[in-house]
Amino acid sequence: MFFQQILNGLTLGSIYALVALGYTIIYGVLLLINFAQGEVFMIGAMVGLTSSSIAMRTLLHQNIGGPAVLLIAFIGASIVCGLLAVLIERLCVRPLRDAPKIYVLITTLGISIVLQNIVMLTAGSSNVQFPETIFSRQISLLNARISLGQLVIIGVCALLMFALHSLISYTKLGTSMRATRDDKKMARLVGIPTDRIIMKSFALAAVMAAVAGPLYAMNYGVAKFDMGYLIGIKAFTAAIFGGIGNIYGAMLGGLLIGLVESLTAGYVPKGEDYKDVFVFVALILILLIRPKGLLGERVAQAR
Repeated sequence: MFFQQILNGLTLGSIYALVALGYTIIYGVLLLINFAQGEVFMIGAMVGLTSSSIAMRTLLHQNIGGPAVLLIAFIGASIVCGLLAVLIERLCVRPLRDAPKIYVLITTLGISIVLQNIVMLTAGSSNVQFPETIFSRQISLLNARISLGQLVIIGVCALLMFALHSLISYTKLGTSMRATRDDKKMARLVGIPTDRIIMKSFALAAVMAAVAGPLYAMNYGVAKFDMGYLIGIKAFTAAIFGGIGNIYGAMLGGLLIGLVESLTAGYVPKGEDYKDVFVFVALILILLIRPKGLLGERVAQAR
C-alpha cells in the first residue's frame, strides 16, 4: 500500500508541477500571478478530450488508443490554450501592466470565473468521460497497480521541466525573457521586442497547463468545467512551496503536495476529507521556516 500511495502521489504531483511551471514562467518575467492558469488547464483537458475522441472515431477507427491519440490531444490543447493565453495577455493584462499589480490579479481571477462559466454553458456541468486508451493498462509491481498512464505523466513532467530549464538558460528566447524581467526599458533599447517576449511567456505557460490537462483527464478518466479551480490553487501553492520563480522549486513543490495528499488519504482516518488541510498546514510550516520556499525564490537574471 505504501508503494501504491507513493506512486499515486508522484502522479498527481506531476500534474501540479506542470501547472505550477506556468505560474513560475509568468512570475519570472513579470512578477505577476495569472490566476486564470487553472482554467487554462481545464480547457486543455476539455480540448484534449474532444480532439482525442474525434481522432479515435475518424483517424484511428477506435482500434488504436495509443501514443497517436495522446499526441493529437497535446497538439489540439496546446494550440487552443496558447491562443487563449495570447488573447488574455493582449486584451486583459497588457493594458494593466503599469497599473498596481493587484489590478492584474483581480482581472485574471475574473477571467478564470468567466472561462469556467463559458465551458459550463457549452460542455455542461456534469463529468465528461475521457476515451479509454492503452495508457489505462496496468501492471503489478510490489503489490501495487501501475498504469502506463502514470508512467507517461511522470515522464512527460520530467521531460518538460528539463526542456523548460534549457530553453530559459540556453536559448535566445530565454535570454530575452531574462532581460525583459530585469529591465524592460533597457531591453527595448537593445532591440528586444519586450511585448512579444511577454506574450510568448504567457503562451509558454499555457502550453504547460495544456499538456497537464489531457494527462489528468487520461489518468482519471473524466474532465469537468470546475476541475481547474482547485488544481490551480494547489499548483500555485506548489510554486510557493518550492520557491516562486524557481523551475525546480515548482517541480519539487508539486511532487511534495501530491505525496502529502496521497499519504494523507491512505494513512490518516478520513484522510480523503482532510488532505487539503494537511497540504496547507504543510505550506504554512514550510514558509515559517523558509519564507522564500524550499529552494528559494528565483527570478530571471540577464547574462
